[in-house]
Amino acid sequence: MRVLIAAGGTGGHIYPGLTIANELKKRYPAGEILFVGTQYGLEKDIVPRAGYPLELISVQYIRRALSFDLVKTGFAAVKGLVQSLRIIRQFKPDVVVGTGGYVAGPVLLAAALSRVPTLIQEQNAFPGITNRLLGRFVSAVALGYAEAERYFPKDGRVMVTGNPIRTEITAITRAEGIRRLNLRPDHRTIVVFGGSQGGLTINRAMRELAPRLKKEPRLQVIHQTGQRSYADVVREVLGISEEGIGQLPPSVQDGCIRIVPYIYDMPAALAAADLVVGRAGALSIAEMTARGVPAVLIPFPYAAANHQEKNARVLERAGAARVILDRDVDGDTLGTCIFELLNNPRLLHQMAAASKKLGKGDAAKVIADRIAALAGWA
Repeated sequence: MRVLIAAGGTGGHIYPGLTIANELKKRYPAGEILFVGTQYGLEKDIVPRAGYPLELISVQYIRRALSFDLVKTGFAAVKGLVQSLRIIRQFKPDVVVGTGGYVAGPVLLAAALSRVPTLIQEQNAFPGITNRLLGRFVSAVALGYAEAERYFPKDGRVMVTGNPIRTEITAITRAEGIRRLNLRPDHRTIVVFGGSQGGLTINRAMRELAPRLKKEPRLQVIHQTGQRSYADVVREVLGISEEGIGQLPPSVQDGCIRIVPYIYDMPAALAAADLVVGRAGALSIAEMTARGVPAVLIPFPYAAANHQEKNARVLERAGAARVILDRDVDGDTLGTCIFELLNNPRLLHQMAAASKKLGKGDAAKVIADRIAALAGWA
């Protein structure tokens, strides 16, 4: 069993590839899995750390304006295609999987030209341009959202699987999550995060809202600021001087609010959460809905083709989330939304049920089944 996985750029593309790889490795321990990426994305660090080999090819951002950079991008694309053909010829995969990023284009095109079965996994409600183009050539398409079906051929190759998530997301209990994070089991828990880099507008709104949150009885908040903003947020909240910033601990408690640069144990955080406040990345939403956690979503406004807002609106229409646009979020708007939900347990319960209904915790298994069928192992 040999599988080639093209995944690059951001964690939102890489982690689905790793989750699929782990499911395949569990089923076929003697099989071989090879990742392909670029030197510019996070994959060069994340993939080897996960224990998988990684090949790098040349590929660049597709520039739409006519310029010399567009010519360079064209040459890089041809070079990437040639490199992909070489990797496929040497590795001889039974199937090639693409989970997104610009690297998926040349790799899956090379696989199609080599007559190797192919599958793309699209995470978002609005597919990226690379996957929309590849949809015409690949053997199968696995979608995170039914709303994306309209952008792909209607010939039986497309199926809605949900987005693949880590098995621990659904395996851990609330009691275990509370214990692992050293939280109080009799308090309501809000988890706030703006993605791995944090969110500047979310951090600003949380600083404005902090005095009101700290007056609320039986409430605890975990606020992930992102590494870049951690020192600034803590300095403003605690009044620490610039000189003292270098001595900051990895976690700071301000009343009921725990401020951290990064939530390393997200399975525990989601298990403990009564409400999540965050961005609307496809993987974050997949994990929230698999757990059935109500959410206040603040889509990142600069995501490609505004796909985060499209993701968020799916949950809003289903009654699983409230949406506040980034330009509208501040302490007042965020506080009004949070307390409306916290003070209405029945509504919060209805949102949790709606979220759980959207969740697809078995996506990785369904996708692995499809890959096995394409490769002829099933």
